[in-house]
Formats: sequence, structure tokens, C-alpha cells
Amino acid sequence: MHNAVISGTGLYTPPHSISNDELVAAFNAYVGQYNAEHAAAIEAGQMQALAESSAAFIEKASGIQSRYVMDKTGILDPARMKPRLPERSNDEPSILCEMAVNAARQALQRAGREPGDVDAVIVACSNLQRPYPAIAIEVQQALGIQGFAFDMNVACSSATFGIQAAANAVQLGQARAVLVVSPEICTGHLNFRDRDSHFIFGDAATAVLVERDSLAHGEHRLEILGTKLLTQFSNNIRNNFGFLNRAAEEGEGQPDKLFVQEGRKVFREVCPMVADLIAQHLAELQVPVEQVQRFWLHQANLSMNQLIAKKLLGRDAEPQEAPVILDRYANTSSAGSVIALHLNHEDLPAGALGVLSSFGAGYSIGCVVLRKA
Repeated sequence: MHNAVISGTGLYTPPHSISNDELVAAFNAYVGQYNAEHAAAIEAGQMQALAESSAAFIEKASGIQSRYVMDKTGILDPARMKPRLPERSNDEPSILCEMAVNAARQALQRAGREPGDVDAVIVACSNLQRPYPAIAIEVQQALGIQGFAFDMNVACSSATFGIQAAANAVQLGQARAVLVVSPEICTGHLNFRDRDSHFIFGDAATAVLVERDSLAHGEHRLEILGTKLLTQFSNNIRNNFGFLNRAAEEGEGQPDKLFVQEGRKVFREVCPMVADLIAQHLAELQVPVEQVQRFWLHQANLSMNQLIAKKLLGRDAEPQEAPVILDRYANTSSAGSVIALHLNHEDLPAGALGVLSSFGAGYSIGCVVLRKA
């Protein structure tokens, strides 16, 4: 058995940012048009008028102030309200591959590694643009990596599930190093005409290089002390888009073919599950929670993270203990907790302990306990 470490992380941030004020202006313009077009039916009680959104409502509900996106113009067009991402020929790199390669190259550079040092690629994300060939194999080819590659999807928990798969391969000697990449274009499956969710998601890509401790030599090493996963079926976060949609015309264009959730139920049910899993994992590793200096939690909702940290610590977490990036990145699904790790670990002293955790649809929860090398 080999010990495994995270030797490098990478982040690709899209070129465009949308503030809450910009998003609300587009949404309210759509609402005004909709209510005007259906004024007679609304007056007759046959339809319900749509309510406007506000920047204050968004920040209070989520803690989000802005988000990065791959396309801004299409999202802010009240007549469209979805990103415009033109199809590429099969001879061009896919957009997910392009994002993944950007993040991966940064992770390799920070680890002091070349593609020839890597034996596998896992693309672990919640939104894959095609079923096959695997995006991971395309990324593998683009980087010039030998070995094997595969895609996996466990929704917002994909990155931590991917890290466990990578750590297992390294520990068992099946690979010297494994690249786990999470390219997320969450705006592609977001209903920008739904007041309760139009503000939730942003786009980004992250990369994590997992390799043998004995071979790693970069200055950003984090020892993987353990991983723990949990799934429990729930319909409270769902997306029914898939290849069978064309076989059932009655479902085409329905809201459930985009992201839908029962937000209050998710909050009530997921927060205690995450806190319990992290506490159990730390106990199994004989790590007192008081010794954990950093919690890199899934960046979906500020109140969720504050509650989870409070359940674990028995008090409110200090800002540096549970760093927040969702204020400017929004929810980037599987990439979120890794962004928090990427941007908030270099200040830790050698020997410091941290917990990387992601959670979401499934339900699914992943926990990785790390120690600064």
C-alpha cells in the first residue's frame, strides 16, 4: 500500500461575471413581459402573476452576490435567458475539455509534474455534455497522458467521490498519479425564469492531482488521511433531462428537464447528515474536531455551511475556519469545495488538519480528511 497526497490543485474561472443586480434586471424584465402578455388571464384568476426578484432577496436566501459564467449575453437576454454556447465540430475540443485542461495544467504546474507523470484521468462532475466518448478520455488525449480515463457523476459530490477513487488507485499501486477534474457549466441546466432558483449556479472548473506520497515533491502537498462517502436516495434535488426524453414527447420542455429542488427540505435533511458523517469520519480517524483548522465545504448556500460548521464545532465558525467563495462564484456544483480548498490552504502551517466535504443530489456526501505536509 502507498500513502496518497493531493500534490496540486487548479482552477479555471470563466471570463464573465454576472452581479445579482444584473441578473435581477433581466429576470424582472421577463416577469414584466410575462405578466403583461397574460394580464387578462391573471385578472380573471386563471393564471398567477409572476413575482419579481431582488438582489437583497438573493443574498439573504443564499449568500451569493455574483457568479462567473461561460456566456453572459444569452443569460441576461429576457427573450432567451440561457447561455449561448455554439456547438463545436467533432474535430474541435469540447467546451468541457477546454475548461478541464485549463484547470489541469495549473494543478500539474503547482505539483511540479508533467503529463507523463500521470497514469489516469477522472472527469468527475454533475453536468456532462455527452454520454460518449468520455470527456475524461478527451482530456487525457489533450494533455498527452498515457493510461486510462473515465467519467463519473455523483452530482455536487462528484469531486470528493472522484478523489476517493483516485486515492484508492494510488494506494493500491494501480497508478502513480491520478488527475481528478471537475468542469461544471451549471448555467446550462438552470431555469433562469424560476424566481426560487434563477440565482443559484455559476460555472467553473477545478483539478486535483492525487499521487503517491513517496513520489510527490511539490510545496502544496496535502496528505489524504482518509475518505468517507454516503448516499441516500431522495427526489428533493432532481434533473430529469436525458436521452429518453425524445421517447416521451409529453415531457419535452417541462421544468423538470432542468434543475429543480425542494430547497427547505434539502436544508433540513442534508445539514445534519453532513455534520454527522464528518463527525463519524473524524472519530474513526481519531481526530478531535477541535484540531481541525479548516473546513472546505460545498459552496451551495451560506446558511447551510454555517449550520454544518456550528453543529461540528459547537459554536459559530470563524471566517477563516470555513472559507466562503460562493459569494462571488455562486454554487458551482462539484467544483465548489475544491475552489474553497484551492484558494484557502496555503496559509496553513505544516501538520494542520482540514476537511474537504461536498454534498448534494442523491443525496450524496463525500468527506476527505487532509493534513498539510
